[in-house]
Amino acid sequence: MQHTYNWIPTQAIQEIAEFLEVSPAEAIDTATFYEEYWLKPKGKYLLQVCRSLSCEVCDSRKLTEHLSKKYGIEEGETTPDGRFTLVELECLGSCGTAPVALVNEVLHENLTVEALDKIVSELPDDPHDYKDPTITWEEGHEGGH
Repeated sequence: MQHTYNWIPTQAIQEIAEFLEVSPAEAIDTATFYEEYWLKPKGKYLLQVCRSLSCEVCDSRKLTEHLSKKYGIEEGETTPDGRFTLVELECLGSCGTAPVALVNEVLHENLTVEALDKIVSELPDDPHDYKDPTITWEEGHEGGH
């Protein structure tokens, strides 16, 4: 549901609960527990800066502050045009390549403000066209590099 609509509307919670044969309360509890689920609209691109200790030591705060200033939004907000939502996340599990950030579901490592700027400036209009540049196999094939 979220991949289709980019968030989970309230009406969808009811439909999800019926489909999964759980109570609406159980569905909403799950949706509010996990950070990945959005119960309000978000930008086409979710800019997620890691704020774990390793990333913090490597100046991840500069990344968040730069994006906030550049796009005129605070952490947790979405740009008026609906293109970007800025959030900070706990550990993304890439401490050895800190600082890191996710752009939608693509991990970017060893970031600088300049590198992040370049990544964001080159994003396609349609987020479905944005793929991890480190993955080179074609869809539908198993394995491969």
